[in-house]
Amino acid sequence: MKEQIIEILSYTIPSIVTGLVAYYFFSYQFRKEQNRENFKLLREDKKQLLNMRLQAYERMTLFMERINPSKLLVRVTPTDDNKELYVQKLVQSVEQEFEHNLSQQIYISEECWSVLVTSKNATTHIVKKTAEDSSITTAQQLREGILKRMVEGNPPSTTGLTFIKEEVKELF
Repeated sequence: MKEQIIEILSYTIPSIVTGLVAYYFFSYQFRKEQNRENFKLLREDKKQLLNMRLQAYERMTLFMERINPSKLLVRVTPTDDNKELYVQKLVQSVEQEFEHNLSQQIYISEECWSVLVTSKNATTHIVKKTAEDSSITTAQQLREGILKRMVEGNPPSTTGLTFIKEEVKELF
């Protein structure tokens, strides 16, 4: 009986040891493969995120170009000589462009978003401030007054564009 137990143990102990070694080996290999898969997924996610961020920067670049006063005045023409209606139309156009791009703030830095919002606000401020000039009485004179202001200094959208370009450079 004792010999039978020893004989059984002589077969089972190596089997158990071999089984444990195989279990740990396959467990290790499985974890290694799983980590490799996770790394691949993470790398793909980063690539997709980079593409989405670049698209956001492209959209915001287009936004800055569209609210550049010289381009805004060409795109949004007065329907009559009423200066106040034209101011509303210009400001409304800037605000609509901005609202159309609100979701892009998810993909760009807070600092960049802040610069872009400031550029937008400065653009509408230029339009409103120019309209306050009492010598400007018609929509056409308002257009000319805004263009004169742009000749005197850079449009606010230039600051936003410069910031976007610098931030995109940092991505690469």
